[in-house]
Amino acid sequence: MPRTKQNVTPERLFQALGDRTRLRLLNLMGDQELCVCYFVEILNQPQPKISRHLAYLRRAGVVTSRREGKWIHYRMEQPSNPQAQELLRNVLAWLADDKAMQADRARLVRACCAPSKCSLIREAPQPAFVSGKPEDRKRSR
Repeated sequence: MPRTKQNVTPERLFQALGDRTRLRLLNLMGDQELCVCYFVEILNQPQPKISRHLAYLRRAGVVTSRREGKWIHYRMEQPSNPQAQELLRNVLAWLADDKAMQADRARLVRACCAPSKCSLIREAPQPAFVSGKPEDRKRSR
């Protein structure tokens, strides 16, 4: 069951976007739903640190999560505020041009294509594409 969307405030949104690790997490999510273990593997950071940053993004209203057995999956959630939506789109477009962010995405593609090479994600479910339509999200579960 997905967690409920938080109200976005300018302060929370800017604070959420003000950390390099959180920007890297958003960059990796893109239009996919990812298990925490992918973030740990790609960013080479400890799981508690990744989970703490994901919780921060969830409280800011830009990420939602759902549990599937022992796996917790995260995906981006569009804020309800149109200005916040536009800001998030612009930040993601900017990140797409950043060389370090492109390298993170390339590592994710390699990990998804060869999960057996990555010890943490060997048993993890493959990332799922997330549609913008709520009815498509329900079907993909």
